[in-house]
Amino acid sequence: MYDNIMLFIFGLILLIKGGDWFVDSATGIAKRLRVPEIIIGATIVSIGTTLPEVMVSATSAVSGHGEIAYGNAIGSIICNTALIAAITIAIRPAKVDRKTFIMPVIFFFSAAIIYAIVSYFFGEFSRGVGIILLAIFVAYMTVLITQAVKSAKKEKSEQPEIDLEKNEVEPKEADEPKSKLSIAKDILFLIVGAALIALGADLLVDNGTVIAQGLGVPESVIALTFVALGTSLPELVTAITSLSKGHGSLSLGNIIGANLFNLVLVSGLSMTIAPFTVPASSMIFGINASLVIDIPVMLLVMLLMTVPALIKGKLARWQGIALMCIYAAFCTVQFIM
Repeated sequence: MYDNIMLFIFGLILLIKGGDWFVDSATGIAKRLRVPEIIIGATIVSIGTTLPEVMVSATSAVSGHGEIAYGNAIGSIICNTALIAAITIAIRPAKVDRKTFIMPVIFFFSAAIIYAIVSYFFGEFSRGVGIILLAIFVAYMTVLITQAVKSAKKEKSEQPEIDLEKNEVEPKEADEPKSKLSIAKDILFLIVGAALIALGADLLVDNGTVIAQGLGVPESVIALTFVALGTSLPELVTAITSLSKGHGSLSLGNIIGANLFNLVLVSGLSMTIAPFTVPASSMIFGINASLVIDIPVMLLVMLLMTVPALIKGKLARWQGIALMCIYAAFCTVQFIM
């Protein structure tokens, strides 16, 4: 038990330090490339925080349990939006750049509609559906990278020309090697930070579970706490660290990007490897409970977070509070069922 406690503490330290490096490096890359933080959050950061789910789902698919990706994707989206994003919105509502915000939102709901249609009308996710979702992932990354390049070029072109003959500043070429070195350093620390977050999450969940079992905590409670929290720890750590450093846009971009990746990358990869049917663990009035509760709640929380922000150009504290209330009700219903 003593070893588990020490490893639990060590995992917590890795999470905190990894999150610190991860966010600092991501914002550093955004500044040096002159790219909006929300785009970096919706691409690079989202991939980093979603990698654990990708690995788990791919491994499950190879072993013949591809349906795990279904619950993992929908559950993670609800948790990311109605708990993690809700906390950051309730504490510090941020302004939203609608021009950069709308593209990830469009891609998410396009993928979500496909996901819902297949679930309600076919009940089975074929390899063809998986390939379509993976194609959406490729298209999303292509569009956002193109958008980032255009944004960087536009900002660079708007900078005033400097008269070098007056020796006001050094030539730009002199700063290029230093700039490239700084970006390389940021990328390195981004990778190391992501690795520390993943390792810290594993240590925290595994040893936290052992400690809870040793204290006599029921397995059902452990599943709803340590195991459920474990899959969302990277997003949670990134959100808290971003908020504390005043980078709300990075956190918001990470949440939306991670939600999209859960649908198109995590699920799409699993479907392509091993097609599966919609799991039916419980029924409500003779209908699959997932179709009655899980998918509608997933769509509801994303609509509640994104639509008001797109209309008003900012997030409001009431959205965070409403989302947390929905999450509390969702967890209560899941526990009762």
